[in-house]
Amino acid sequence: MIDIKLIREDPQGIKDRLMKKEADCGDQIDRIIELDALRREFIALTESDKAEQNKLSKRIPEMKKNGGDTTEIIARLNGLKASIRDYDAQLRVIESKYQMMLYSLPNLPDEDLAPGGKENNEPLRYFGEPHSFDFKPLHHVDLCIKHGLIDYERGVKLSGSGFWVYRGLGARIEWALLNYFIDTHVADGYEFVLVPHILEYQCGITAGQFPKFEEEVFRIANPTDDRMHYMLPTAEAALVSLHRDEIIPETELPKKYISYTPCFRREAGSYRSDERGMVRGHQFNKVEMVQITRPEDSDAAFDELVAKAEALVRGLGFHFRTVKLAAGDCGSAMARTFDIEIQIPSMDGYKEVSSVSNVRDYQARRGAIRFKRAATGKIELVHTLNGSGLATSRILPALVEQNQRRDGSVEIPEVLQKYLGGLKVIE
Repeated sequence: MIDIKLIREDPQGIKDRLMKKEADCGDQIDRIIELDALRREFIALTESDKAEQNKLSKRIPEMKKNGGDTTEIIARLNGLKASIRDYDAQLRVIESKYQMMLYSLPNLPDEDLAPGGKENNEPLRYFGEPHSFDFKPLHHVDLCIKHGLIDYERGVKLSGSGFWVYRGLGARIEWALLNYFIDTHVADGYEFVLVPHILEYQCGITAGQFPKFEEEVFRIANPTDDRMHYMLPTAEAALVSLHRDEIIPETELPKKYISYTPCFRREAGSYRSDERGMVRGHQFNKVEMVQITRPEDSDAAFDELVAKAEALVRGLGFHFRTVKLAAGDCGSAMARTFDIEIQIPSMDGYKEVSSVSNVRDYQARRGAIRFKRAATGKIELVHTLNGSGLATSRILPALVEQNQRRDGSVEIPEVLQKYLGGLKVIE
């Protein structure tokens, strides 16, 4: 959530920065300013009446003690009570509209980001060389079917399009990937957390997913509870809320968390001809990284998360590139994002396997996540950061395609072999 003080002080500057994200929020910001002024007006009226109410209430005992007539004061108090009740009711309506409009604003992009959409993304660096073959390579769907790794037909039978079933060695390779990611993160000092897969609405508010994207999640109906619950689209939504409404001692920062979860996405069901198989689906596995830091440490934390994602992909032996996203291609809640994109040969391009983002204080303000400065005792908002470390649904296709041999067998990356009993080749 954007600081209302920034909006009051420089509404046009906020509008201009959001336009870099291709978000035309001019009318919304004007309305927020109107509601903010109205909200403060009603707060002032309520506080004025309450102050008078307290003052008059203190006079009544003394007047009664001295035999005075309190009829006029009591009538005034009743009038004040009614006006306070009326002001409070109107204030609740105003506050609700004001809060929802603030929640709906995207985060401000960092100043150094290029404006516009993905056409303005900037590849920063490449690792390795694009893959080439001296034979006609197979598509990952054909390789996975050939070796019995993925059962696409039964995935559709069980749950519909956008789902698949890992089988036999395919399930073991998926689990090996997850173990490789988790072991690497734990060795780097990250705390491993297993979170619920069903979250409450407030988690989506804190993460910046709601109210804007609440129709894009799988909702859960609970006959015993009328609160909204939903299947998490990423573990970030849970990890960021771990310290919601808390004040963290400065000495405990940074907090470094990882979590493995399946991720559930409604919007993932739109397929293109080059996205056969498991490149895009409604459910996929991911290990998520989250850091909670002091504001002055968040840039270094961002660089650390990017380096960690790159190291995981490099360890698998993949050719990849790191891309700085333009403002309009960053997520709504993100201030800056770098994507790690791997080559899947059959697609003649790159596919993102990790997005690393700095959210600045946008989520912290929404979730009241703060820390206490040891030197001053001042309470401040933290910064939050997140990154995929990694998502697997595009890793396995890249693995079988990049590592396939002329005879159709597939080499297993060395970092995974210890999780597969030393197996080096899928015959």
